[in-house]
Amino acid sequence: MDKIAIVILNWNGRKMMEKYLPSVLEHSQEATVYVADNDSTDDSLDWLHIYINKVKTIVLDKNYGFAEGYNRALKQVEAEYYVLLNSDVEVTPQWLQPLLTYMDAHPEVAACQPKLRSYVDKTKFEYAGAAGGFIDRFGYPFCRGRLFDVVETDNGQYDTVQQVLWATGACLMIRSKDYWEAGGLDARFFAHNEEIDLCWRLRIMGRKIVCLPDSIVYHLGGGTLPKGNPRKTFLNFRNNLTMLYKCLPYRELYFVMACRWFLDYLAAWQTLIMNHNYGDFKAIYRARRAFKAWKNDFKEDRKRIQKSRAKSSVPERKKYSLLWQYYVKGVRKYSDLSPR
Repeated sequence: MDKIAIVILNWNGRKMMEKYLPSVLEHSQEATVYVADNDSTDDSLDWLHIYINKVKTIVLDKNYGFAEGYNRALKQVEAEYYVLLNSDVEVTPQWLQPLLTYMDAHPEVAACQPKLRSYVDKTKFEYAGAAGGFIDRFGYPFCRGRLFDVVETDNGQYDTVQQVLWATGACLMIRSKDYWEAGGLDARFFAHNEEIDLCWRLRIMGRKIVCLPDSIVYHLGGGTLPKGNPRKTFLNFRNNLTMLYKCLPYRELYFVMACRWFLDYLAAWQTLIMNHNYGDFKAIYRARRAFKAWKNDFKEDRKRIQKSRAKSSVPERKKYSLLWQYYVKGVRKYSDLSPR
């Protein structure tokens, strides 16, 4: 069994791997590196032969998406710790050591992430995870260093170890035992919100998630579905609603879901009228319909998750509305948010 297995899920990402994989191999000597190929149609697998003695390959028979792709790949990997690493991440010297040292010393922690900076502008945090993630009362994700589309410059303001609700799927270290005890990533999500859903389930079970900013990696982001793609909008809204349905405590379920009905349709009309974006407008409507159509498929999941609840609430799910903080109060930095 490996101590650490770094698993990179690839789909037509030869150019990304050519650029970023060398840094992973150079700076991850204590880990075994796997590339799991999601039935690529480019020359990814042929190109990987140049690393035949350094990289283990797992070949999947079709594109299963991010969530199921990782589930199927990780079933073929024996390791104490998995590191789910995007193909567009550049790692830095000694990036793994702070993660491993902390996890070994804190068995109550299920998963962690490094500090994520932007590969495009290395002075700034990166959208997908920054310095650790939270959600507000209504399910909107945000990070230390990123509120909605506003990304802060990293001036060391979040250089403390922080317990968070979710760690980014761009670079997620997780105990294999916790991964499977929580049920892994929800394959039905295909992509987007799947790591938040997994981490929230782990927090409900009483396990902890942390960000360790002593470790730094650089993430390009948006490689598969760029920002503004209607497919990405559809998946984000549908999966976020599904995650809320699965994980919200019973006392809040109906109120929060009713508020989200209003807020989602408001968002749809706002993007049409203000941004003239008909693609995202339709995507949000389709996401609402899709959630309604498959909601009943998650009833047993919801029962099981609520039964696993170790505490009545998870403190990293904030009680305030991020929309109110951002649009009404004008808050643009995590450090300026209400402490609750």
